[in-house]
Amino acid sequence: MILGIDAFNIRAGGGVTHLAELLGAAEPSAHGFHRVIIWSSTKTLEHIDDRIWLTKKSDPLLDKGLFHRALWNRFRQQRVARQADCDVMFVPGGSNESGFTPLVTMSQNLLPFEWWELKRYGVTTYTLKLLLLRWAQGRTFEKADSVIFLTHYARETVRRVIGALPSDCPIIPHGINTRFMKPPRMQRLLEEFTTSRPCRVLYVSIVDVYKHQWHVAEAIAILRREGIPVVLELVGPPARGMSRLTRAMHRFDPSGTFIVYRGAIPYASLDEIYAKADMCVFASSCENMPNILLEGMAAGLPIACSQMGPMPEILDGAGVYFDPEDAHSIAHSLRELVASPVLRARCARDAYARAQAYSWKRCADDTFKLFAQVARGATLTVDAVKRQAIRDTEVHLSGMSECPQLQKSRVECRQR
Repeated sequence: MILGIDAFNIRAGGGVTHLAELLGAAEPSAHGFHRVIIWSSTKTLEHIDDRIWLTKKSDPLLDKGLFHRALWNRFRQQRVARQADCDVMFVPGGSNESGFTPLVTMSQNLLPFEWWELKRYGVTTYTLKLLLLRWAQGRTFEKADSVIFLTHYARETVRRVIGALPSDCPIIPHGINTRFMKPPRMQRLLEEFTTSRPCRVLYVSIVDVYKHQWHVAEAIAILRREGIPVVLELVGPPARGMSRLTRAMHRFDPSGTFIVYRGAIPYASLDEIYAKADMCVFASSCENMPNILLEGMAAGLPIACSQMGPMPEILDGAGVYFDPEDAHSIAHSLRELVASPVLRARCARDAYARAQAYSWKRCADDTFKLFAQVARGATLTVDAVKRQAIRDTEVHLSGMSECPQLQKSRVECRQR
């Protein structure tokens, strides 16, 4: 069989990481696929390692903006996929208008489906973009043969919004790269944290309006006023929440003594950043699959975590939770962890143990198993339709043979 992957709208961030890790861990032949073809932009394809079974293809339209890429998907994707004899198509970006079947897609962005998060962006073109994305993904999910969800929380959220979903909607979470796996370290006592050797709290995430870095900054300032030696290190590219973070930094730490923003750091170097931290904080209020939370868990760090979204589903009892929109709630959770080395040790140990269940090998095996099931199911359906058509034709011809008028015509023809 041949698998096609239409990654026309996968450009950066977690979408690219997912594709690279998925294909890096995959063994297509174990599931009946002898070839995989992926269509995407040149830049995206550069992040995906070559494989003997993998064919990477691009198109001038795929290197342009969203409008041109959407045109490619609508008017060219089905034709090139049919020409390549693809048995099933995977659209990891969640939106597809090509009409190709059978189709498997994936839900990776929950922002369009949570109204209270959309409101954070106000009346803007970005809000309109998210609403259009909600409409496009909803249409795709309804028509797809299968939709992959990353968490139970995400599946139920989308189901509440669009209603009917395909009967086959498995939960297949992302994995975690093994280089992040670092067994928990010995936890320092509270009195061992000093001005020269403070407790280093790490928050890795894009600076957007639902990530609440400014509330975390205020929480750290609260602890500093109490005499607790903590510093906050923020890592992630700037986005629509950057102005709020900048104002918070100027207000709570104008001299830059205990709040440091490092900006974006390459994914390949992130494990080194986690290794230098004492604790991890994750204050997002909207996630589909919190990969950054998984990274902190795998790094063996005690974690103070948002109580919203799917975070409790992932971290369970291996962390201390807070309201991400309340700086005092965040400060309370961080204070609990800093004050108790026993609590930190237990959270780090349990989080690290839970992280072991999330592997890219498992993700790839489950995903390709689903592709094979959908492809074979479609083949069986087509064969059944053909067999029924043959039976209907035979019955029709048999009925015609019993027709007296037809028998009379046959006799007359023989007599002539």
